[in-house]
Amino acid sequence: MANATPLQPYLLIAYYEWMVDNDWTPQVLVDCSYPDVDVPQQFANDGKIVLNIAPEAVANFELNHDYLSFSARFSGKSLNVYIPMNSIVAVYARENDQGIMFSPNMYGDDDNQEPPQGPDNHDNGDGPDDEPPTPPKGRPNLKVVK
Repeated sequence: MANATPLQPYLLIAYYEWMVDNDWTPQVLVDCSYPDVDVPQQFANDGKIVLNIAPEAVANFELNHDYLSFSARFSGKSLNVYIPMNSIVAVYARENDQGIMFSPNMYGDDDNQEPPQGPDNHDNGDGPDDEPPTPPKGRPNLKVVK
């Protein structure tokens, strides 16, 4: 099973299509600390950003097994966004919070890219038997930036 393709891209694409088919607003939570993430950092909060990826909110949308990219308007300015697949933490519908949170190992070990070590992600040397962190509970905390 060492050569299995990563699970995360399949789940992300399936959840995205399911949300669009149900006329919900798909949103992604992105960890901005990963290499090659190109998002408007001024809208990030604690190193994370929530982005609306509904078809009516973006242009030049591309979602594949390696990355998500699109153009969107931020504070009236059109910007290009590039998000490597392994930096996407979750995808969920704005209307009902239905979705999925991804664990770091869902992307697969072919990439050999570990998540960045931050204050909440210390390697204590215990090895691969460590339990994954518990995802935060409750609704995502979003605020309008004007």
